Amino acid sequence: MDYVNAFWVGGLICALVQILMEKTKMMPGRIMVLLVCLGAVISVFGIYEPFQEYAGAGASVPLLGFGNVLMKGVKEAVDSAGFIGIFQGGFKAGAVGTSAALIFGYLASLIFNPKMKK
Repeated sequence: MDYVNAFWVGGLICALVQILMEKTKMMPGRIMVLLVCLGAVISVFGIYEPFQEYAGAGASVPLLGFGNVLMKGVKEAVDSAGFIGIFQGGFKAGAVGTSAALIFGYLASLIFNPKMKK
């Protein structure tokens, strides 16, 4: 059942984002930022953890999960370092995901020919 929940929740998130891309003139970068911020906000209110337990990878793999990781890092850093943890936590928690995105994005740009959205 874990696979089914991950599949339909992840698919629903992707479908909603695709509808947002098709029906609005928002650029994909802004939609990605919106998803990361939404994941962070959901994490602040304590909704993300039960959601992730139910959906598994369907909730943690999309950009909502990255926002949750950033917020968890900030919470842990604030608990250990105080106010300065607000600025440190996100960088420490999101370093692996950010590095992987940059490396794989660069490799993809070498292989494929990007086209601008009209």
